[in-house]
Amino acid sequence: MKKHTLIFTFFLFFHQSFSLDPNYEACVPKDCGDVRNITYPFFIEGEQDPSCGFPGFEVHCNESAMLRISGNDFVIKDIRYSNNYLRLQNAAILPNRTETCPLKMIRNLTLEPNRFRIDNASTMKLVFISNCSGNLTTDLEKYSIKSCEKSNKEVVMLDNDPNLRNVTDICGNGSEIVETPVELSGGVGRNLVVDGGNYRDVMERGFMLRWLATDCDVCLSSGGRCGFNRTKFGFRCFCPDRPHMVSCKPARKDYKPIIIGVTVGFAFIVTLAAAIFIIRRAHNHRKAIAYSRDLEGSSVYFGVSLFSYAELQDATQNFDSAQELGDGGFGTVYYGKLRDGREVAVKRLYEHNYKRVQQFMNEVEILTRLRHKNLVSLYGCTSRRSVELLLVYEYIANGTVADHLHGDRAKQSPLTWPNRMKIAVETASALAYLHASEIIHRDVKTNNILLDNNFCVKVADFGLSRLLPNDVTHVSTAPQGTPGYVDPEYHQCYQLTDKSDVYSFGVVLIELISSMPAIDISRSRDEISLAYMAINRIQRCALDELIDPVLGSDSETERMTRSVAELAFRCLQFDSETRPTMNEVLEFLKGIQGEGDSNVGELNVNAGKAQMPPASPETEDVVLLKEVDVVMASPLTVTAKWHSTGSGVTTPTTSG
Repeated sequence: MKKHTLIFTFFLFFHQSFSLDPNYEACVPKDCGDVRNITYPFFIEGEQDPSCGFPGFEVHCNESAMLRISGNDFVIKDIRYSNNYLRLQNAAILPNRTETCPLKMIRNLTLEPNRFRIDNASTMKLVFISNCSGNLTTDLEKYSIKSCEKSNKEVVMLDNDPNLRNVTDICGNGSEIVETPVELSGGVGRNLVVDGGNYRDVMERGFMLRWLATDCDVCLSSGGRCGFNRTKFGFRCFCPDRPHMVSCKPARKDYKPIIIGVTVGFAFIVTLAAAIFIIRRAHNHRKAIAYSRDLEGSSVYFGVSLFSYAELQDATQNFDSAQELGDGGFGTVYYGKLRDGREVAVKRLYEHNYKRVQQFMNEVEILTRLRHKNLVSLYGCTSRRSVELLLVYEYIANGTVADHLHGDRAKQSPLTWPNRMKIAVETASALAYLHASEIIHRDVKTNNILLDNNFCVKVADFGLSRLLPNDVTHVSTAPQGTPGYVDPEYHQCYQLTDKSDVYSFGVVLIELISSMPAIDISRSRDEISLAYMAINRIQRCALDELIDPVLGSDSETERMTRSVAELAFRCLQFDSETRPTMNEVLEFLKGIQGEGDSNVGELNVNAGKAQMPPASPETEDVVLLKEVDVVMASPLTVTAKWHSTGSGVTTPTTSG
């Protein structure tokens, strides 16, 4: 009986190994409407086998490619397989549905966290309120939209609109509220607070959605096609001649059957003989892995401590949502307390992100080689073989600069001007140190500048940082960063330099003197971008409209804020060559902070050159901005008319 079973198993293995796999042929990429080459993890329902994609990624193909998520139909406007992003448009606003009620077509969007994530940095929510029973006041009538049911009143507004609470109170408990995501960047929706009737224009642009699925690159590079095993619920690589779990080699169809049979038979016998040995060692191997993980806490990696996953799980109370400190593009940060009593911030990198190991290694390598009092310290990390990739930083208790300028902390106690100058100088010091170390931060913003209880700066989040070798002037890479802070020249030319950080820091300086966020869709059309607003105010010599009134109007503060605005103007120039270096920015800020002479911090213009006056005798060691070529001086410096170029103030968008 055993002999017959062995022979049957041999021929079954032989047949499965060299017969064409039907799944490979079924998973050929297909077009649907304007969307080309739809492939893994998506599949076209009715045209491709369900094994070609993951559950929940079914595309319905009629005139357009449609994706259904939590009861909503979305038109797929674009698929970016390189970075796992979709651009979706709610089908409720399609032209052939104009006779229907949009509120009956739109449902609240609930995402499964292991499948899809919304890019919170570039999206917000559009709120529809139907069955509004109250009478809106005259100033709130602008939010009303034309209802398809005469007996009902419908209202639409953004979820961050300060009037949302008033409208919901007036509409009463009998009203129905539905929310749908819309894109924040690019200026779309900026007039919504003025005219509620343009909600279709806002929704037509759609929004970006990131999907999470097992990486397909290894399978594709080996000649296979990616799919999903619905029996075992896991990733599957389909090969021309056989299915495989991860990758496959191209099928060799030119071998003669006898040679193939001998080769496979020999391989089968060797495999059968090795199976006994593998089974006997499996138990001991599992013990060895467990023992290795237990030792991680006492070992080092890149010169920092290695923590066990269990220790950090315990420190963060099993990553309780109540412990969350923030959420970024690569992971969520949790508050934790180690067994030795140290308070820490634990960054938990997102799962199912094929770039997360590279980002993990990048941040560990960069942080371990840096030592500066204004850079956040890395205590350690988990092993690359850990259940999850975790980074452990020192905990900074006083929140972010963004929170102190225009967040909850700003309402309690606004930052004083001396503290704002201290923040500017210490942040510039940290960035100058990075640039001297040939490192570009690439995501400078007030949300990445932390403050301790003495308002000392700790610059954080090096997940996007890039090393810049000595022998190159720039690095060519797809634009990444946060809307409102991205260097427009980098966004246009794909050339990242240390001057890209200078531009972002210029936006931070404007935030410090204005207390306004870098992007605010509730502002008027031409003022959504703070950088654009600042250049416009400086152009019109209307700096008083930009400076936060809470800073006071004494002559010394006015002189310093004027000087900081002038420096920010220089940093925000479109042409990176005309911007100062970060070291020059630092020295200029030190001059503003430490010198009472009203001349310090002013830029003089002479024959197209921007020059600094000599330092005062009290600060002879302070070296201010050196002579730098500029295209045109700021109106804060001279009274000549200044002409702005459109490209110099364009608000960039994030490229996934």
